[in-house]
Amino acid sequence: MNGAAGGAERPRLPPARGRRSSGRSQPTSSLPPGSAGPPGGSGVRGPAGRLRARGPCRRQEGSQCKVCHFTQRSSTFSFPKICNIFWRCSKTASDEKYQDPFQLGRKDLKNLYEDIKKELLVSTVELKEMCDYYFDGKGKAFRPMIVVLMARACNIHHNNSREVQASQRSVAIIAEMIHTASLVHDDVIDDANSRRGKMTVNQIWGERKAVLAGDFILSAASLALARIGNTTIISVLTQVIEDLVRGEFLQLGSKENENERFAHYLEKTFKKTASLIANSCKAVSILGCPDPKVHEIAYQYGKNVGIAFQLIDDVLDFTSCADHLGKPAAADLKLGLATGPVLFACRQFPEMNAMIMRRFSKPGDVERARKYVLQSDGVQQTTYLAQRYCHEATREISKLRPSPEREALIQLTEMVLMRDK
Repeated sequence: MNGAAGGAERPRLPPARGRRSSGRSQPTSSLPPGSAGPPGGSGVRGPAGRLRARGPCRRQEGSQCKVCHFTQRSSTFSFPKICNIFWRCSKTASDEKYQDPFQLGRKDLKNLYEDIKKELLVSTVELKEMCDYYFDGKGKAFRPMIVVLMARACNIHHNNSREVQASQRSVAIIAEMIHTASLVHDDVIDDANSRRGKMTVNQIWGERKAVLAGDFILSAASLALARIGNTTIISVLTQVIEDLVRGEFLQLGSKENENERFAHYLEKTFKKTASLIANSCKAVSILGCPDPKVHEIAYQYGKNVGIAFQLIDDVLDFTSCADHLGKPAAADLKLGLATGPVLFACRQFPEMNAMIMRRFSKPGDVERARKYVLQSDGVQQTTYLAQRYCHEATREISKLRPSPEREALIQLTEMVLMRDK
């Protein structure tokens, strides 16, 4: 959905550094030339990009990491298997104007969760307790923070206004409500026991009540969206809800062909994770600036950051311990899901294909698959792929007029790559 409010696009892999993009849609059955291709293809080409390794990784074997170069152009990486791949970034052009995204967005996110709770006014005590359980104010508010920064960046670009409009802030609130409702429903579908380091709603109140709580949060978000009173914004944000459902259905399926399987994975990643960020960014750009080119910039930034965020999330499923991550380790494998690290690992361990098709259902499949992933370069390849998407997000947002908010959004792409939970 490039520019169109009503449709949904399948995510395209960002063009390789130094390769000029035609701007045309790529077929979804294969990845574009020069990209970090699916397992079974040739290895990844090293970038000459904005983020480079600086110093040793934070988790090390011995006193020093063997190699942490992102500027090499070899087809594979020689990272130690246990090495933390979230390297520190080198100084960039934005460092002179460095702005902490969370500090810069704090003003507009003040009382965010209190305002969300005002949208969830209910007379049923139990339903209120369930809604308040996730909106406890302890989250990072990652999505609302991106939305308010994008709003200010677009406002400054258009007329040098540094204020976030009330309707733009409402989009940030709605985005967090839709996201939380999707988490509640996902936990029911996955029969999850923990989320963000505590028990899930479905484990405490049961599946039926959890589904109803998710539905209620979503309906409250829809009412808040209607109050904005802009039909274009309603169309853009309801696309997110459609994508969430379609993404969940995609997750239930699989593909036998390896190229199709990887495209299937990226499309699912876009719909379940990136669509919300992309369309929320687009919505606030529409409210703040009449230029369709700015709307496209906002959308593409959100799409690319969102896909990179999920790719790193999939990496953390293999590299972080359960206590640190806030959910069980190897959770995706246990759900039968083949994520980026698994799909890349298949290139070196073809026997994983049979396990993928049976969704790791046989005894020992999960343990074997996890062992294969950690023995392969799947983690490193997925991380490099995430970096490619972050490069593209930075390229897009750099088209806006310079501002502290624009620089903070650039900095955010680096934080996405370095996060460890």
